[in-house]
Amino acid sequence: MAITKSAKKAIRVSGRKRVFNLRNKRAVHSTVKAAAATEGKDRKEQDEALKKAYKAIDKAAKRGTIKKNTAARKKSRLVKKIKASA
Repeated sequence: MAITKSAKKAIRVSGRKRVFNLRNKRAVHSTVKAAAATEGKDRKEQDEALKKAYKAIDKAAKRGTIKKNTAARKKSRLVKKIKASA
């Protein structure tokens, strides 16, 4: 258990950050999964899902939830998967 005032504050801060990070990661995961599920569907639906996934990935990378290279890798693999189905 934290004893000093600063340690107690650090626990509160890290708790708040954890909530935001989990929320961002969940958003990335669900949108990427939804975009990947559009395989074989019409082009317009794929583009819309891809746009949402890109937005979630870029937001997470901007806020530091995931690293820049991880974001680039996720986007690259997603596009590759969607193009393969076309």
